[in-house]
Amino acid sequence: MALSIRQAEILELARAEGRVLVDELAQRFDVTLQTIRRDLGEMAEAGVLERVHGGAVPRAGTVNLGYEARRRMNADAKAAIAAACAAQIPDNCSLILNLGTTTEAVARALLHHSNITVVTNNMNVANILLENPGCEIMVAGGALRRSDGGLVGELTTQFFEQFKVDYAVVGTSALDHDGDMLDFDLAEVRVSRAILRQARKSFLVTDHSKLGRTAPARIASLAEIDTIFTDQPLPPELADRCAEWRTDLRLCPATAEG
Repeated sequence: MALSIRQAEILELARAEGRVLVDELAQRFDVTLQTIRRDLGEMAEAGVLERVHGGAVPRAGTVNLGYEARRRMNADAKAAIAAACAAQIPDNCSLILNLGTTTEAVARALLHHSNITVVTNNMNVANILLENPGCEIMVAGGALRRSDGGLVGELTTQFFEQFKVDYAVVGTSALDHDGDMLDFDLAEVRVSRAILRQARKSFLVTDHSKLGRTAPARIASLAEIDTIFTDQPLPPELADRCAEWRTDLRLCPATAEG
């Protein structure tokens, strides 16, 4: 299928921003909502976008979105999720923060915590927490991914195995409807599994867009997570499974002010 000029611009926006919304596109191109929905439907059929609630995201596959696109995507929701998660983390504790733009938002929400120890393989998290004098920062070794400041590999996994922390705060690249957390990088998956093993309580921070995506590598089941912080309700069947697993669900809708 050959894209129209408008559809090509929509695809460029989706790749740059990580997500496009029907309402915003209709205003931008001065067309009806139905026209945009038809465009997105045709582009989904062509395999260049995936439809999600209210809009579309670039087609998921074996490669993740660019880091800056992920950082901008659903920024208000990530801030709300981070604030709710940080509110459940007390002073005088230890925790692990892994890779991801939502865990970076959690780091910002921890800037006023005192006497905490944060262990991380995320260079961005470490740099954010430098502003908190009440935070001791432990940074993993390993192979540095220049694309996002993440440290991964066998050395990273071995590093985390030396700790037993109060909390692990992890993100995920995709969330399957059967409750499996998914990622694109097997080396990162191994690190995430080690992190979950080394924590007394585990928190997943993820916005609703992850349910509209797929990735090839499995991290773990939500059955292994104590609390999920997200901005929109899970599908009813998955929410029922979480209840069976005694996985707590905390809804953190983005505020109008962001």
